[in-house]
Amino acid sequence: MNSKTSPRPGGRSARVQAAVHQAVQELSAEIDRADLTVPMIADRAGVTPSTIYRRWGTLADLLSDVAVGSLRADAPLIDTGTVLGDLQAWAELYLDEMTSAVGMTMMHDVLASNRAEASCQCAVYVAGQIQQILDRGIARREAVPEVDLVMDGVVAPIIYRSLFGPTLPSRAHVRTLVERCFDKV
Repeated sequence: MNSKTSPRPGGRSARVQAAVHQAVQELSAEIDRADLTVPMIADRAGVTPSTIYRRWGTLADLLSDVAVGSLRADAPLIDTGTVLGDLQAWAELYLDEMTSAVGMTMMHDVLASNRAEASCQCAVYVAGQIQQILDRGIARREAVPEVDLVMDGVVAPIIYRSLFGPTLPSRAHVRTLVERCFDKV
């Protein structure tokens, strides 16, 4: 990764990123996204527009970075007592998040970015959550599917149907997708 995508942790760089991300989030809540501009964000964040252009390149890349940053929130994973139940609960929450207005905007921002690593980073975060659930199942000595099977069998259909399908996936459909992952264990 280059310096635009992996700044040094802490220090001025972290403060600038935090201020710019906060400005984007605040302005997105106040005005229509189509009216959002780099100078407007820079003014709110207390930085120059050139700082944003140097760091993120384009408005689309900045919005993508903010969207990916929202995935980093470590929400506690539901523990139902079984890996199947945990994955179903997680998948239903994931469906709710991705099909919400915020989730749909986030996915569009990531897709609009010129930074391929943004979408890859999203996959890393999601796979990490799934792995935590599977590790908990392994600790309980349950048979668990592979992370890639859950990514391909549950996450991919949610994303694809949310973005390109004629209707959004239902919770019942998502539960069925999770169950199918266990058919292959």
